[in-house]
Amino acid sequence: MKEIIKIKNYCKNKGIKFFLSNNIKLSIKLNLNGAYIPSYNKSFKHLSYLFKKEFELIGSAHNLKEIRVKELQQVKSIFLSSLFKKNKNYLGINKFNIKTKLTKRKIIALGGVSKENLKKLKLLKCDGFSGISYFE
Repeated sequence: MKEIIKIKNYCKNKGIKFFLSNNIKLSIKLNLNGAYIPSYNKSFKHLSYLFKKEFELIGSAHNLKEIRVKELQQVKSIFLSSLFKKNKNYLGINKFNIKTKLTKRKIIALGGVSKENLKKLKLLKCDGFSGISYFE
């Protein structure tokens, strides 16, 4: 718990939002900016919690069914993967764009984004990107 408080204070001093993964109750208790709900979390119990107006829920999805779950969980933004990384959740540009048109939520591209394929993001309907590959 002390480590989370340290990170929270660091982020606050730097003007960085801090989202705790998969623990909405603790995120509220610690007055964080929000919480991240992974694709495998299908719970709706957080909908009975009281949130501050600025509190944000974000989540991840790999297919239309998971996108619909995230919408019902009332997330503001969805990390949609995998865009470029060829794994079991691989979408590619065309499937990615089709999925983004099926929701009104903000979409963040995830999965294999690198400096080599960065220009291809212009072909996407997305509000941002995230990726370890880009920063390596």
